[in-house]
Amino acid sequence: MFRRLRDFFSDMLRQTDLVLLALCAAASLFGVLMVASATRYMHTWRLVAVQSAALLLGVILYLLVSQVDLNDLSKYWKWIFLTGLVFILLLVTPLGIEDNTGNRAWLDFPFLPVQVQPAEIVKLTLTLVLAKQLAWLKENRNLSSIPSILFLAAHLGVIFALYYKVSSDMGSALVLLFIFTCMCFVGGVALRWFLLGGVAGGVAFWALWDLNKIPTYMKLRFQVLFDHSLDPQDTGWQQTRSLMALGSGKLTGQGLFHGTQTQSEYSSALPNRHTDFIFTVIGEELGMVGCLLTLVLLTAIILRCVWVARRAKTRMESLVCIGVASTVIFQVIVNVGMCLFVMPVIGLTLPFISYGGSSLLMLFISMGLVSGVQGRSKPEWLR
Repeated sequence: MFRRLRDFFSDMLRQTDLVLLALCAAASLFGVLMVASATRYMHTWRLVAVQSAALLLGVILYLLVSQVDLNDLSKYWKWIFLTGLVFILLLVTPLGIEDNTGNRAWLDFPFLPVQVQPAEIVKLTLTLVLAKQLAWLKENRNLSSIPSILFLAAHLGVIFALYYKVSSDMGSALVLLFIFTCMCFVGGVALRWFLLGGVAGGVAFWALWDLNKIPTYMKLRFQVLFDHSLDPQDTGWQQTRSLMALGSGKLTGQGLFHGTQTQSEYSSALPNRHTDFIFTVIGEELGMVGCLLTLVLLTAIILRCVWVARRAKTRMESLVCIGVASTVIFQVIVNVGMCLFVMPVIGLTLPFISYGGSSLLMLFISMGLVSGVQGRSKPEWLR
């Protein structure tokens, strides 16, 4: 019996990308430490406990999901697509709850100790289904033909429009758009369609802005980027405080658990410091050195996903890896930009670092799929 267990775990580890696991675990452990610092003023360890539990469960799920063959999983793409739709539609039921910004982006299941963010699940379901569609169209149709583009656009349109209509969560909706764009680009869609889509999107945004169809609070979040003095006591408050904290950290920071803004007893000193502005906590307490090392670690995770994508045996597996990498890329760029006051605040957290149980679990599941691709790309004698 013990020999069978040993052989089972040995086979599991051979199928697992241990390098990617080590990178993800290191980023997550660092995240737990920073969440502990960012929530110290709350005088409770609950959030740290939740994040730690999500990390442990995430590692287990990573190992298990690494054994999944994406080619077999893709056969159930219709059910995967429906799963994403169901989680979006659950937001309109009594299970859906609003946050303090008015976004209805969370589910509160009575039997779970934490809330669930459907967007984290939809990011993965979109990636899996879109990879299947792009691979099939490339092999059986002209991927850049009008029917193919309309088919792909309809998929995005349904998911993007339905999610934003139900939740009003523009940040996560833009992540879905970025995933779609990156996967279609790598998948081989002709450049002219991206140019046409960019022009159409720009014109639509300008028209909505000019017709006052964009909510006032959202317009202000863009306007304060170009004039930091426009609304410093309200719309620009978070980012103004963020810049102050980052600047005070200088090269090496004020020391872990010793930040002036991050350790303030007043939540208004740096709002959402354990979620949207965790990068600011790193900057104030660990300085530019801490910020750069964090970015290096996250970049290593992204590059590992891209490396696995290049080695994948099938087009669909490669596209899934690209979709997972693009999720991390967009959230890192936007989150860091938010903290530096060069991007609007749209509620995107820093992957693996910010507090969020459902986010961390889905990241480990996604990375587990990438790990499985790496395992199946090895020569037969190494498996």
